[in-house]
Amino acid sequence: MPTTAETLAPSSPCPGKSLQQQVAEAIEDRALPISRLLRLMWALDADHSPANQNLRARLRARIGEPLGA
Repeated sequence: MPTTAETLAPSSPCPGKSLQQQVAEAIEDRALPISRLLRLMWALDADHSPANQNLRARLRARIGEPLGA
């Protein structure tokens, strides 16, 4: 089975949200578990769209931030 960003995208409580919207919200949500952030990164990496470069960089920075930041 081929993998795509859609098959890798984490399940969302709002299925109408795009991957980009989910990532943008995850970056702002300080309580989101690292596992969810990593699943979003995996989905972004599977989607090779150059438009996602900024989101990918912001998500990487969010994953690397200390908990108290």
